[in-house]
Amino acid sequence: MATRLPTVDTSKIGIDSCSGSDTESHKSRVERERKRLPNWFRTSLPVGKSQSRYNSTMSSVKENGLNTVCVEARCPNIHDCWGRGTATFMIAGDVCTRGCRFCAVDTAKFPPPLNPDEPEDLALAIDSMGINHAVITVVNRDDLPDGGAAHYRKCIMAVHQRCPDVGIELLCSDLDGNLDSLKILLEDLPIRVFAHNVECVPRLDKVVRDRRASFAQSLEILAVAKSLRPDLKTKTSIMVGLGETDSEVIEAMKMVRSSEVDMITLGQYLQPGGRHLPVDRFPEPSQFADWDREAREMGFSAVASGPLVRSSYRAGLLWEEAMGLEPVVTRESTGSAVSHLTFSPVKGGQKI
Repeated sequence: MATRLPTVDTSKIGIDSCSGSDTESHKSRVERERKRLPNWFRTSLPVGKSQSRYNSTMSSVKENGLNTVCVEARCPNIHDCWGRGTATFMIAGDVCTRGCRFCAVDTAKFPPPLNPDEPEDLALAIDSMGINHAVITVVNRDDLPDGGAAHYRKCIMAVHQRCPDVGIELLCSDLDGNLDSLKILLEDLPIRVFAHNVECVPRLDKVVRDRRASFAQSLEILAVAKSLRPDLKTKTSIMVGLGETDSEVIEAMKMVRSSEVDMITLGQYLQPGGRHLPVDRFPEPSQFADWDREAREMGFSAVASGPLVRSSYRAGLLWEEAMGLEPVVTRESTGSAVSHLTFSPVKGGQKI
């Protein structure tokens, strides 16, 4: 049976343990001590055409029984992305074999078996939604010999066969470090972007991530993917607010860029529930803008940095940025990403 993610030992993060003599429950105390969101945390609900597209996307997801990371990970940008008729689909089930302490997805040592109909179901749903860039992300399947690679490949091939004009981005697991599985997965795989998230700065691996994951292993997966498929754009994401310092974020970005990663997103960690890691800090938007500038100076070809940015934030537009088009942060002034770059009107795809 699936369970919620394992808890972090709260005695090690500054929250007192419960006792029979407590006058308030542990849950109530944790909820009370959770940090209040700063006033810059605002999201806009879709209106007009965007509202219609959001409703259509919601209906398609429900009618086809699909798992989306938008819902499972409680993404704050769900209205922004679904209002554009896009969604990030989560395949191989909705139960993960990892127990990362930041994630809202259920975990179990032995998840339910893979659904053999999922590739065709996914392809049909994406076709019916009429989108032009699909992000396909996965749960870790350490229970499978190949880490789920064969199933991931079947899903992507089915989507491409039915929707050859849809650009596909794979947000992959680390396949438990199995490079042979990675090679088989990527061979002639019809995708635009191979993404895998390092999640946090290296020092916090043991606090934030499952013991089977690490910054070093994630970097290796990204580097090998780039060597196997230099034609693809590679991408990763870093969360902040978990106990890192500003300088550690910069150093982590340098390490990522040294692995020839093309695209990067940086966002604020938000505690999914009282039994997950607490938020350590809320860097101000100006700090995210500074990180955006640093990333661009390091040579990343596409950057999205902001409190509400998530790894699949405006994925299609970010890919276009990596291909040399307008930066996401200057296309629309209402997005979650922030930057020192200035917004300006565009004409024919160029700033004016």
